[in-house]
Amino acid sequence: MKIDFQHNQAAHCENGVTSNLLQYYGIHLTEPMVFGIGSGYFFSHMPFMKLNGMSVTSFRVLPGWIFKRVTRRLGIRVKRRKFSNPDKAMEELDRMLEQGRPVGLLVGVFHLPYFPKEYRFHFNAHNITVFGKEGDRYYVSDPVMENVETLSFEELKKVRFSKGTYPPKGRMYYIESVPAQPEIRSAIVKGIRNTAKDMLTIPIPMFGIDGIRYLARKLRKWPAKLGDKAAALNLSQVIRMLEEIGTGGAGFRFIFAAFLQESAGILQQPALNELSAEMTVIGDAWRNFAWQAARCFKNRDKGMITYDKLADQLMDIAGKEENIFRKLRSLNL
Repeated sequence: MKIDFQHNQAAHCENGVTSNLLQYYGIHLTEPMVFGIGSGYFFSHMPFMKLNGMSVTSFRVLPGWIFKRVTRRLGIRVKRRKFSNPDKAMEELDRMLEQGRPVGLLVGVFHLPYFPKEYRFHFNAHNITVFGKEGDRYYVSDPVMENVETLSFEELKKVRFSKGTYPPKGRMYYIESVPAQPEIRSAIVKGIRNTAKDMLTIPIPMFGIDGIRYLARKLRKWPAKLGDKAAALNLSQVIRMLEEIGTGGAGFRFIFAAFLQESAGILQQPALNELSAEMTVIGDAWRNFAWQAARCFKNRDKGMITYDKLADQLMDIAGKEENIFRKLRSLNL
């Protein structure tokens, strides 16, 4: 039993699963278009949420929100399930496959056998699509991998019920029906407006543009407050979230820039091309921050790169991002 499902590689797992599932049902959206319509662009620094004992910094919305927003804005009916019983979760997956439905799953990365060992860590918000089963093995489309992979029954059950922070609990989702003519233009506009609103108006200092400035203020105090070793570890956590976890924060900025460029043609809005170019500059600025921070963390800069200077870079990035989203919010789309 194998569904005729096309596997396409993507930069980010949820974008890729969403794009591939939509393509199966005849809706062809690029990864940047999925990310933009789904308002995936975000920033948060959350001291109340810990990963490996340190605060979580995120450069995108919560897992699952991109798929939820894209399907809602395109008028697509979907079904989402989570389970407490692993065997029932696997039975339901088999039932959907027998009906000819490819199924999106949320899984943990650490026990995925086809992942290189250096990329396995305790992260429980990875998305894959299962589209068939032969004997004991399932066909898996993992968008971050070049080719189709397979997992045994026990391997798949294990990653669907990984332990730790944000356990997946067998979460699965699939498309039930799609409209004859999805409203792409209005979905793009909603995606842009929602992203600008989230980045500019959330009245909590840990989120959006204020979140970048909040991190800058915290980072500036780390050496004196935490000591050199703990400050370096916290800085390494930010670098990891920015450059190594999934697509990485700078990568999301480049994807959003591509979304704005693609949207400029669809909406006939040349100003979006200019903002796309500005967003690419911001992606470069985040990459430069990561490079400078890594040199500071590894003590390769002979004291030239300080936490104050890194905080100044974040403040500059925050100003640039705020400028772009204020312009986006003012456009008559």
